[in-house]
Amino acid sequence: MYELVKKIEKSKPFFDKVSRNIYLRSIKDGFNSVIPLVLFSSIFILIAFVPNAFGVVWSDRTVDLLMKPYNYSMGILGFLVAGTTAKSFTDMVNRSMDKKKQINFMSTMLAAMVGFLILSADPAEEGGFLSAFMGTKGLITAFIAAFVTVNIYKVCMRNNVTIKMPKEVPPNISKVFTDLIPFAISIIVIYATDTIIRYLTNASLIEFINLGFNPIFKLLDGYIGLTIIFGSYAFLWFVGIHGPSILEPILIAILYSNPEVNLNLMQAGEHANRIISSGTQMFIVTFGGTGATLVVPFMFMWLSKSKRNKEVGRASVVPTFFGVNEPILFGAPIVMNPTFFVPFILAPIANVWIFKFFVDVLNMNGFTTNLPWALPAPIGIILGLNFQMKSVILVLVLILIDSLIYYPSFKAYDNKILVEEKSGNTSESKILEEKVKASFDTKEASSILEKNKKEENSTEISSPTKEVASDEPINVLVLCAGGGTSGLLANALNEAAEEHGANVTAVADSYGAHRDILPDFDLVVLAPQVASNYDDMKQETDPLGIKLVKTQGAQYIGLSRDGQASLDFVKESMK
Repeated sequence: MYELVKKIEKSKPFFDKVSRNIYLRSIKDGFNSVIPLVLFSSIFILIAFVPNAFGVVWSDRTVDLLMKPYNYSMGILGFLVAGTTAKSFTDMVNRSMDKKKQINFMSTMLAAMVGFLILSADPAEEGGFLSAFMGTKGLITAFIAAFVTVNIYKVCMRNNVTIKMPKEVPPNISKVFTDLIPFAISIIVIYATDTIIRYLTNASLIEFINLGFNPIFKLLDGYIGLTIIFGSYAFLWFVGIHGPSILEPILIAILYSNPEVNLNLMQAGEHANRIISSGTQMFIVTFGGTGATLVVPFMFMWLSKSKRNKEVGRASVVPTFFGVNEPILFGAPIVMNPTFFVPFILAPIANVWIFKFFVDVLNMNGFTTNLPWALPAPIGIILGLNFQMKSVILVLVLILIDSLIYYPSFKAYDNKILVEEKSGNTSESKILEEKVKASFDTKEASSILEKNKKEENSTEISSPTKEVASDEPINVLVLCAGGGTSGLLANALNEAAEEHGANVTAVADSYGAHRDILPDFDLVVLAPQVASNYDDMKQETDPLGIKLVKTQGAQYIGLSRDGQASLDFVKESMK
């Protein structure tokens, strides 16, 4: 099994490269920007339809009033995402652009949003503006509009296809004329494309695309498709790659449009049978985090005979309950641990199969709303499925099945650790476990991490020219994939700073949402899931004179458990 893991690990550089693709990252970052809107609109869905489960049915007029905020937020989601994706893509393209030829992201945002309207609006409707594809159904069109627009701007700026004004013209006015030609070309290209497609197919671009993608979406909703998609999520995480960074951008359109499809089906009195959705991903497949690990910390805490495993379980149970399972992934460890390879991949697949059985065979309705990922999975399932009694049974079944899947591997691993604790074995696996133990016994952390520094290459620090004096405040930005894991270290730093009187302030955020606030910080710490973005991030931090450091799993968890160690880490990184 160790040999299998080593072979799998060889593919890591390829997947790291894919996860850093600027198109995929732009989709993910652009969509993340509108998550507050998605969550806000979902509140009204819950108010309007959850009472139905308890026999309370609002009047049609009340439902219309409740749905108005939803329709004018989620209902124009595609329009807004066209702008946010263009902004994110512009920021990434600007990294490779000459500093004197930077693209104006405000201009690309506007051009992409106008282009989206041209591609989505139906001329047959009154005014040619209202369209069924302004919301989640138009997400693919939004991404196309954003990418076409920014690429046209890039070509124009690099080749000086702009209107140059005399030096006497104020820069703000000159900038308007600089953007005029690329803006016009973008809109004309999109308009011409839309016209040609409508002429040839008698359908809009999004209708034409949906026609081609429908068979693919139908295939993905089957058992084989679900296995490939969500098995890949877990597989990539197992080899240390943040799977959602690769797969979510590809699936975003269907993940966030299917709940609306289910809602419309339910309103029409039909069976809401779409399986793939944001709720399925966040609460069914990642039942307690990637690998469906909700039950694992409880096993470690309650059933372990090994003292170390009991401590790992106690330290991991609360964050894992809220979907932040890095403490158990790196603390056990589970990631890259051959003992847990099979259950880590099998449990998510089993969960989604069980969910599909409940929907297809037991006639349970699928997810009709998008909820915050940090909700505990059992609550997210019951709430997202509108308090159907079958959803409660589903939660109990998932807990039982995941326990059965994980127990043999847990037992084998616990016995192994117990034997090594008693024998004092210092094999290669023991060294790995010592690293993990160091995460919770911080007195040993420094020596063990230093001992294995060449093996793990755990810390790499950029060296910009900016220096911070010892008595000056140090502002630290901790970045992870979703803002949850980064909170572990940021909280540890802030608590330790207050306790020890250190002039350190830490903020947690998600990678991709950092660009506008980046200049306010002196040090950026990349959590393990986003460590592969080190080189890209360095292009942003070095020009600003900001220190940058990436971390590895056991090291990161250790720092988040020991405030003093995290303060020392920050001070050392700033030298």
